[in-house]
Amino acid sequence: MSTVRPTSETVAAKNSAAKNSAAKSSAAERSGAESSSLDAFARETLADLDARSLRRRLVDTARGPGPAARRGGRALVSFSCNDYLGLSDDPRVIAAGQEALARYGAGAGASRLVTGNHPVLAALEARLAAHKGKDAALVFGSGYMANLGIVPALAGPKDLVLIDALGHSCLFAGAQVSGATMLRFRHNDVDHLRGLLSARRGRHGRALVLTERVFSMDGDRAPLSAILEAAAAHDAWTLVDDAHGLGVVEAGARAPLEMGTLSKTLGSYGGYLCASRGVIDLMTSRARSFVYTTGLPPASAAAALRALEIVEAEPERAARPLALARRFTARLGLPEAQSPIVPVLVGAAEAALALSAALEARGFLVVAIRPPTVPAGTARLRVAFSAAHTVDQVDALAEALIGLGAGAATAP
Repeated sequence: MSTVRPTSETVAAKNSAAKNSAAKSSAAERSGAESSSLDAFARETLADLDARSLRRRLVDTARGPGPAARRGGRALVSFSCNDYLGLSDDPRVIAAGQEALARYGAGAGASRLVTGNHPVLAALEARLAAHKGKDAALVFGSGYMANLGIVPALAGPKDLVLIDALGHSCLFAGAQVSGATMLRFRHNDVDHLRGLLSARRGRHGRALVLTERVFSMDGDRAPLSAILEAAAAHDAWTLVDDAHGLGVVEAGARAPLEMGTLSKTLGSYGGYLCASRGVIDLMTSRARSFVYTTGLPPASAAAALRALEIVEAEPERAARPLALARRFTARLGLPEAQSPIVPVLVGAAEAALALSAALEARGFLVVAIRPPTVPAGTARLRVAFSAAHTVDQVDALAEALIGLGAGAATAP
């Protein structure tokens, strides 16, 4: 009987297979260890958030029609939605979106610079620019993405960005991505802004001032005319985030850079910037969150376009949310509302959660807002009013809060 001796190639193959097996085993062990440490980090962080009542959870909730909501099988009246004019389920807006969906499909296919500029988006941009009194507009995938692209396209490491201390997270995110020196000025404090500009502007090439027309968590308005004057005196460019003002609170001065969203008053989805033609052309080439992402679906643009037409044609609808908010603040003895957003300050996160739960038990959805969205010690209920709310619903919420001990004592 003959013996088959392994060839050098066979031995090499076996050795290679053994090495590969050992490598795979080692990689699996490393992966397991990494996964274990990752899961441990997640567990520890969540436990810490739980201990401080700061953990966030998604809760299945059906919306509509109007301010109606359904959660856990219970019917609620929602005061936690930014659909300020009730246009997200307006039959005219829905029909415009459906028509575009049927005609153009569900998605944009690619970046607008690759697949081409869709006529519906061009029409929406023209209407937005006219509404804001600007030469041109550019639509982004969301308001957050807009600010992630706008600020770094205008400022870099040698520049200066000053932001209202209570500005939205996306303003700070855009400034951080830019690499510019970032300073906060005290909320709505124009004197502090002037002081910072006087002391620091000369050290930097370009400068931006970032603020909001209506602040999303406090509902107050920026002193925009004074901010624009202070910025212009130091050759700083002002960007106003109008996410919560468009269509409801936007009269008055216009900034060189007017950005906002399509997802609140207009009831659709997306973001935009309105500015001079030169600035918009620059954004088309330099705003990375525009250049390197898929365009907005045509159906979303068509719905927003129809909603904007309704906003302009029905001023009485636009006036209603603020009127309801002021009725509410009068009933509770709170400072008169400046916008459709009214904060009911509570203080501790646990207390805000408890008050929100008590209202839900009474048929109202008013979500608690906690740090880091708001400063420590200022947890609150953020009450948002819509043209779709009835006077009776507003009065009932006010009475429920009074019955729970909330009111003037919790004013900002």
